Amino acid sequence: MAAIKRADIVARLNEMVSRREPIIGGGAGTGLSAKCEEAGGIDLIIVYNSGRYRMAGRGSSSGLMAYGNANAIVKEMAVEILPVVKKTPVLAGVNGTDPFIIMPVFLKELKELGFSGVQNFPTIGIIDGNFRTMLEETGIQYAQEIDMIRQAHELDLLTTPYVFNADEAVEMAKAGADIIVPHMGTTTGGTIGVTTAKSLDDSVAQIDEWADAARRIRKDVIIIAHGGAISSPDDAAYVMRKSKHCNGFYGASSVERLPVEIAMTEHVRTFKAITY
Repeated sequence: MAAIKRADIVARLNEMVSRREPIIGGGAGTGLSAKCEEAGGIDLIIVYNSGRYRMAGRGSSSGLMAYGNANAIVKEMAVEILPVVKKTPVLAGVNGTDPFIIMPVFLKELKELGFSGVQNFPTIGIIDGNFRTMLEETGIQYAQEIDMIRQAHELDLLTTPYVFNADEAVEMAKAGADIIVPHMGTTTGGTIGVTTAKSLDDSVAQIDEWADAARRIRKDVIIIAHGGAISSPDDAAYVMRKSKHCNGFYGASSVERLPVEIAMTEHVRTFKAITY
């Protein structure tokens, strides 16, 4: 599948916003996941290293650890996922702090492979405390992720970065981000989800605060929520109805992992309930 023009994607998404149709994106860690998501009518598919770990039964946070080369894994996954997607824009998760790639060359390569856009993942935005300070002070910085988004925008790739506070939302809007994704933390629920997360109402408040900040820079920025306690269609509906600015939902565990866990578990139980 060839990359889809950014202008065409943005035009379609803005039409959806105008008629209050939710924009739904989903992570795909396997070709089958991507095929099923497209069959369900998903609007954006995201390929990043956490998808591989998640569908291998490991927590999504594995994607933040040194278990593999994140950018290389995305390229490996591309040959499994891109050929089976027929019409949906596919985005690549890019580790913007990777010191061993030449970013403009890498982004062009992703576009040539057929990726229509990028997202900043793995991201150090998830990290806080002393470890975050150490990373930033030693040159591993969220600012590099902002610069990656700027370079991708200049290459006419769709950009949908994760942000973790209002200041980051502002800087990503300045960098040209098409979609700002307020990240509410690792998704709850299932066998490998987290158990601690802010409430849905607290999530709505933060989403709107960060969206307000981004839209003071550019009114055309689209806002899509992700993560934390927003783990089901009902949760996403609650957030979109309560929020002033939220235009949709990005799901990874909630679109890919949780449905598989639930459906497969119940399916096997049905087999085991056979009497003869």
